[in-house]
Amino acid sequence: MLRRLSALSLSVLLPLTALAVATPAQARAPQRTPECQGDWLPATPSSGDVMDGKLSFLGLPAVSVGKNVNWRMDPYKNRSWQMVFHSLRWMGRLVADYESTGDKGYLGRAEEIAKDWVADNPYGGRTTSPYAWAEHPIALRAPALVCLSRYVKAGWLKNSLALHAKLLSDPKHYELGHNHGLDQDIGLLRIGCRYGNPTWKNLAVRRMVKSMKLDIDTQGALREQAPRYAVYVYDRLKVAIDTIKDCGMKVPADLATRWERLPRHISAATQPNGYMVPIGDGPADVQPAAFDHGKATVQVFDAGYVFGRTAWDDPKSAYYSIRFGPALKFHGHEDHMGVTYYAQGRSILTEAGFHSYENTPYRRWTMSPEAHNVPVIVGRKFRGHTPTALVGRSVRADRQAFTFTDKAYGVQRKRSVLVNHREDVMAVLDSGGGKLRNLWHLAPGLKVVSNSGGRIVVADGGWKASIVQLAMPSCRAVGGQRVVIGQTSPYQGWVSPGYMRKEPAPAIVSPVAGSLLTVVVPGTDRPEVTCSGRTLTVHTPAGSVRLRASSSGTLS
Repeated sequence: MLRRLSALSLSVLLPLTALAVATPAQARAPQRTPECQGDWLPATPSSGDVMDGKLSFLGLPAVSVGKNVNWRMDPYKNRSWQMVFHSLRWMGRLVADYESTGDKGYLGRAEEIAKDWVADNPYGGRTTSPYAWAEHPIALRAPALVCLSRYVKAGWLKNSLALHAKLLSDPKHYELGHNHGLDQDIGLLRIGCRYGNPTWKNLAVRRMVKSMKLDIDTQGALREQAPRYAVYVYDRLKVAIDTIKDCGMKVPADLATRWERLPRHISAATQPNGYMVPIGDGPADVQPAAFDHGKATVQVFDAGYVFGRTAWDDPKSAYYSIRFGPALKFHGHEDHMGVTYYAQGRSILTEAGFHSYENTPYRRWTMSPEAHNVPVIVGRKFRGHTPTALVGRSVRADRQAFTFTDKAYGVQRKRSVLVNHREDVMAVLDSGGGKLRNLWHLAPGLKVVSNSGGRIVVADGGWKASIVQLAMPSCRAVGGQRVVIGQTSPYQGWVSPGYMRKEPAPAIVSPVAGSLLTVVVPGTDRPEVTCSGRTLTVHTPAGSVRLRASSSGTLS
């Protein structure tokens, strides 16, 4: 049970200087302040919509809340909607626009909203919304209330901010090494700066450094297992650094360094079409700002990513991603050994992607191995939270090969991936301690036009690509692939192109074999694959590609 704190105990948490009342002139004069302006305020409903009582969050249809807001409303049964609703950042928009326009109606309505929220949501109250005092809404609401406190000098607001600071300071509620922890630190720092409390300020910055060193590794990779969160953390870390400067404090070198290295990870995880590869809780419609990048076209991150491309700044570049590394955490999916492939200006192999955080059968499926391009050991139970090792690599300008192993099914599972450039080819060899099958999720824009003799041909208008499957070591074509589209029991053949969206898309389910070689050839419906022992030659429109499948299960 949450404890209720008395108004008296809250007031003593703030220094006496914080209780001074501004002069009428100060209260009346709109001014642009760091607390109310800048990058802390995300896209929110416009002030006009808020004044009309119409709130639209997360791209969902607007909800009418009226003048007397029902804080227990949950129109979409959606946790993310409730989080944004109780963050009150939409109230903060009114104060920011008051500073810009001088419209006192904005400020008056902002005060009404915040006062009503505080009155209707006492900490630990019997009728308080269940989501009101969750750790993330607390963190995001604190800066909005600090912004309002510049113009509203009322006891109820000071007491509420003191309670926010107390909860944000409590280690029991702190999300270490996570983007929520960063938001908690920003909220605590804002309150500490507003009221000149060095204990809160120093704690926030000290925790921030420790947390970000855990969340962002020395290569600049975010460890939350969804690259799109690197964009969020990059933006929020910029807010944190600006807030530290606003407070007259020195920005710790470790914090600045981690922030400066994040763009390398973001750029590497961005496909040639400008959209991030949909890994983990990352929708396919995230298009980050362009960041500077290094010269290397192939980057391996110890956090569990291989990203490769033909060239930078070329929308026709081939591109691929491969997942491995530490066990599932935070925003990750069970996608180890999963690959994506983009070539000739089109996404070919993709992921089912991210739909929402709601605990639905579909959400659970999107997180499962079956929603990713992975090998599955038949007849063995999947063991979640199993790490996967990168055990071999060969990186050349025109060709790269990587080999991975794990025991996610209790026996060895092995995948070797080879990507050839110029003559675009991806080859994937799967083997392990038992019979297996693999899954290939195709981009929604592709249509399967033929499926025969172990060769699946997909098309996008006049453009075609082929997926050929061979049994190894015999090198014989393996037929019997199933193409599944829009199946619901169990789920298969779906892709989520954006938040709360899903659409049918082809998924190829291979037949069972002891070892499977899958060859993806963009740009043709007639690739010729010939074998001589363990050496294969793939004939493409751009020329021939030779590769070798070793007896140990690796490609070169």
